[in-house]
Amino acid sequence: MTDALKRLSDEGVAIWLDDLSRKRITSGNLAELIDQQHVVGVTTNPSIFQKAISSGDGYEQQLADLAARKVTVDEAIRMITTADVRDAADILRPVFDSTEGQDGRVSIEVDPRLAHETTATIAEAKQLAWLVDRPNTLIKIPATKAGLPAITEVIGRGISVNVTLIFSLERYREVMDAYLAGLEKAKAAGLDLSEIHSVASFFVSRVDTEIDKRLDSVGTDEAKALKGKAALANARLAYEAYEEVFSSERWAALDRAHANKQRPLWASTGVKDPAYKDTLYVVDLVAPGTVNTMPEATLEATADHGEVTGDTIRGTYEQARAELDAVAKLGISYDDVVQLLEDEGVEKFEAAWNDLLKSTEAELKRLTPAED
Repeated sequence: MTDALKRLSDEGVAIWLDDLSRKRITSGNLAELIDQQHVVGVTTNPSIFQKAISSGDGYEQQLADLAARKVTVDEAIRMITTADVRDAADILRPVFDSTEGQDGRVSIEVDPRLAHETTATIAEAKQLAWLVDRPNTLIKIPATKAGLPAITEVIGRGISVNVTLIFSLERYREVMDAYLAGLEKAKAAGLDLSEIHSVASFFVSRVDTEIDKRLDSVGTDEAKALKGKAALANARLAYEAYEEVFSSERWAALDRAHANKQRPLWASTGVKDPAYKDTLYVVDLVAPGTVNTMPEATLEATADHGEVTGDTIRGTYEQARAELDAVAKLGISYDDVVQLLEDEGVEKFEAAWNDLLKSTEAELKRLTPAED
């Protein structure tokens, strides 16, 4: 069952699970995935926590204790989510140690309501790093305009970061620039750069979902022939940008100071269109030094029937450019699409967080003991 996942790992792709819940931790399932399915990291987001906590499985006692203490709903959510991330980080600690800090990582996101506030995002990132208190944590900061200076500041303080919600090639370059600027700050402050890590989460499937919808509206044979190609093209050109930035003179100076490259992470890799093969955004995005964070269904599909044929990114850049150019010639604006996806991404995470606030508040009220 795991041959395809092993081949993927052998090609230099780190397999991370895009899901976390207390049940997954306490049942031994996470440890089993690490042991048997080559999983070497975990990512979370507000939607994942909303689903996990709303299910109620495993959270009852902690919620009752929090209710007895009369904590605010915001504090309750942070206590619950950081507990899960801390426990997952402990389970992944052997991977962290054996890979010298590259993998064995668990990501936790800053409050999505702060996505357009730089100072508050920095403060939240520091607080989360302190609360979880594990060296193998990554603090997720969205790649909004306000998030970019926050990334630099947080990296500059020696806190490892997962930059999330990247859709555009231009924004991805800005993210890499923010990371390098953060490393330069950390170096000037005398910090050990070898202990600072980062990944840049470049979202994949949502690009096809939006562009395919617009191609359907165009309706020509030429438009239909381009369906399912834009997301891969976009991600492959992101890898080209990664190769360029991390072979530059600016990077070489940091490399000499033992800095770590910011790896591209393919996010949103579950296929949304059933017409496409369910392993599309895994087997067609294979290259060294990348991370693929998969929902469990995608992980299982890859293990079952994924066909890993080696590097499927390098050597495709001209074709990728031609495919995005062909989409643009049909009147579909790349800039409009990626901005819409960023805006929607922030809104979706904020909506999930607000749903989590409401459901947790209701549970706290239900469990609050009657006054003596």
